[in-house]
Amino acid sequence: MSFPKNFLWGGATAANQFEGGWNEGGKGESVCDHITAGTVSTPRYFTNVISSENNYPSHEAIDFYHRYKEDIALFAEMGFKVFRLSLNWTRIFPKGDEDKPNQKGLDFYRAVFEECKKYGMEPLVTISHYEIPYHLMKQYGGWLSRDCIDFYLNFCETVFKEYKDLVTYWLTFNEINCMVMGVGDILSGGIPSEDSPLQDFNSVATKEQKQNRFQATHHQFVASAKAVVLGHEINPEFKIGCMVAGGAIYPYTCNPEDVVLAQQEMRMNYFCGDVQVRGEYPYYTKRMLEEMGGISIDMEDGDVEVLKQGTVDFYSFSYYMSTCTTADEEAKKASGNVIMGVKNPYLKASDWGWQIDPKGLRYLLNELYGRYQIPMMVVENGLGAVDVVEAGNVIHDSYRIDYLREHIKQMEEAIKDGVDLMGFTPWGCIDLVSISTGEMKKRYGFIYVDKDNEGNGSLDRWRKDSFYWYKKVIASNGKDLD
Repeated sequence: MSFPKNFLWGGATAANQFEGGWNEGGKGESVCDHITAGTVSTPRYFTNVISSENNYPSHEAIDFYHRYKEDIALFAEMGFKVFRLSLNWTRIFPKGDEDKPNQKGLDFYRAVFEECKKYGMEPLVTISHYEIPYHLMKQYGGWLSRDCIDFYLNFCETVFKEYKDLVTYWLTFNEINCMVMGVGDILSGGIPSEDSPLQDFNSVATKEQKQNRFQATHHQFVASAKAVVLGHEINPEFKIGCMVAGGAIYPYTCNPEDVVLAQQEMRMNYFCGDVQVRGEYPYYTKRMLEEMGGISIDMEDGDVEVLKQGTVDFYSFSYYMSTCTTADEEAKKASGNVIMGVKNPYLKASDWGWQIDPKGLRYLLNELYGRYQIPMMVVENGLGAVDVVEAGNVIHDSYRIDYLREHIKQMEEAIKDGVDLMGFTPWGCIDLVSISTGEMKKRYGFIYVDKDNEGNGSLDRWRKDSFYWYKKVIASNGKDLD
């Protein structure tokens, strides 16, 4: 047993991190267009007024908007079977609450999808990837308002109908569980004061912030479920999935307190999946919300039935690292993407402190598949690192190859275990802007983009060593990993 013949090899991106063209073709302002650049040591800031004095990475990003043919051709050269990308909501509905879409926006994505099809490449489309129209946040309060459910469904209906013959695979929301973390304080609708730093994923939140996060997440659950039902009505062949930020969480010791704590924290992998796959809130929800300070979720009549009707066809998730948890407050902490914890003495870490754990991916795949028994897809996985460009625009990134090789091996082991794994789209298949730090220095791609943290550079594309390696991996369907 190894990778199935129809396995979807590809790569992943997000509109606000690579598309650019932020005010072209009738596009409106998104929340991401108001977020400045930062670094690993300097936070990104949200500004209500877009100022020429600040660098907003989403405005140009890596200019896929003008270079999509070049980039898709490079993906095709690697042999991509699938290309994961997201839609900029404000490119299609500039303010988010219009009745009619922006035709230029529809035309742009049609051109992108047709270019993919030209090479036999399936688009995997994330409908909302950390992105909401600024107008919806300012005017309605974002996802704290149930109005956003209807606006989102209008968006979904438009794109489902427009691209029903071009797109089969859809994801309703990116890393939906992150709404209950720090990023949710902006996406849920709370407009920060001017020049407010973005909140850390794992910072201590107030009861009001927690309440808002879970209420906004409920509205997204309802919106997602309704979108699944709607999508299947428009095209029964659609495959519509959820997308969750995943991570393996281990007890730091065999102390029963650590074991139970790890079990509880693994619920970050389960909470949203239980709602979107099983169609109902999990059994532990009541106590979990009570222990968070008495959080309550306001549901309307029919919500329970909607969640049960709109369950997803497959489960997709991101996986970058694992972490340990312990009741010992003195234990040394580790860095991470959305999961924080204690440093694992058995693991190495990336330049950004993210612990590298390929076997954790096999572990997580088995845990998730055992729980849900529906097809799985790893739609983000990769190594953020500093790449050095040598003479002739050569980039030797053996560290990235090593990282991906070991994770692919563990995906194969999971398939042998019996997991139904349908595809793999490594994150940042082309260098793009980091969502956490807003910098270009932290690179993930198989393709180097000539641009620095300050926005300087030619934007030329250069193939890294990993480009040629991944091409071999795809051509051999995962057999040639050398």
